[in-house]
Amino acid sequence: MKRSSDTSLQALRRALREKTREAEILHQVSETISGNLDLDAVLRDIMEIAVQVTKADACLVYLVSSRPDELVLRASKNPHPKLIGRIRLGLGEGITGWVAQQGRPVAIASNASDDSRFKWFHNLPEDRHQAFLSVPIIAKHEVIGVINLQHKETHRHRPHEVALMATMGRQVGGAIETARLHAEITKKARQVETLSQVSATITSGRLLEEILHLLVTMTAEMMGSATCSIMLLDPERDELRIAATQSLSEMYRSKPNLKVGQSISGRALKERRPIAVLDVTKDPEYMYPDLARKEGLCSLLSVPMLVKDKPIGVINSYTAHEHSFTSEERKVLQAVASQAAIAIVNTSLMEKSFEMQEALAVRKTVERAKGLLMRTRQISEEEAFRLMQRQSMDTRRSMREIADAILLAGELDKRVAGK
Repeated sequence: MKRSSDTSLQALRRALREKTREAEILHQVSETISGNLDLDAVLRDIMEIAVQVTKADACLVYLVSSRPDELVLRASKNPHPKLIGRIRLGLGEGITGWVAQQGRPVAIASNASDDSRFKWFHNLPEDRHQAFLSVPIIAKHEVIGVINLQHKETHRHRPHEVALMATMGRQVGGAIETARLHAEITKKARQVETLSQVSATITSGRLLEEILHLLVTMTAEMMGSATCSIMLLDPERDELRIAATQSLSEMYRSKPNLKVGQSISGRALKERRPIAVLDVTKDPEYMYPDLARKEGLCSLLSVPMLVKDKPIGVINSYTAHEHSFTSEERKVLQAVASQAAIAIVNTSLMEKSFEMQEALAVRKTVERAKGLLMRTRQISEEEAFRLMQRQSMDTRRSMREIADAILLAGELDKRVAGK
């Protein structure tokens, strides 16, 4: 009887220790992530605590994307910078997708890849780990993500460990949603500010080249672009050429022109609609996949710039990782494209007006100089023009400069004669 009583007492003490430890861990989670509005920092903290609790060798966090039926790899304990945002799963796909769909944990002690629900990602070394614990992240009774913990060797997940991680998944959901909401609000505020700056830029009276450079710089910052470019239409050749980009790469800047209807940008202009591509390096229609790989470009959103349905060019936004552009991102870039198109047309007209005024002023100056030569040298209008033209060619100076010099010399001769 005493042995049975001692065993029960030990079990109670063990349960108490486990509950105390669980309370300490959950308190640590609460203190660590409470009030933190940086999503990346929140995810890092969650992974650190999860690995500390389970002694796991790897931890990956997937979050539901802008599409409610899709999960995206958002963070990992071992850095996978090229894979973050690129690995995507549908609900029900793989163990991770199953957990997200069912809202229930899965614990596998060994040979996790033998499970019928397992999905291989050959570029993820964690796929070859033996043990697998996956728990849903829940906020407001909805699954918003999944935490995966993996051990290289066989590992039996005790019930209290699974229960603790499941509780942690419920606890951190609110913090993740708050951080995501803050990121969205910050992004929208940046979009509004950028659109305001774009409006100020197009009415600033700057030269076209300067306006285009400011537009791509502001747009890249707003969209989080790896590269942003504006391509203008040459209507005579029916080609698009890069007129401005914030990219420092000479290879990208000197990219050949595109025919309208050719590649993604040319098709966006021809069809007069935005076109998004998840990965340009894999899209058969994209003209320069090798260049994209070298420059680290992945997803593309190409939006036509139109003025009263007249094509002006396109504005392109590239990301470094796979990214599904939301309808809101498309609308924002379309708003920038519309304002940019108006700015380009107005500034071009203004610059042409200045050029015409300048050409008229040059013509008047040349006519005055020509008249002076005709009077002082008693020569014909044609002879005076040829004399000025020959002088321009011999001295490699413009006709304006030659005319100014003739008029100045005539003014000096007047003054000398007056004395």
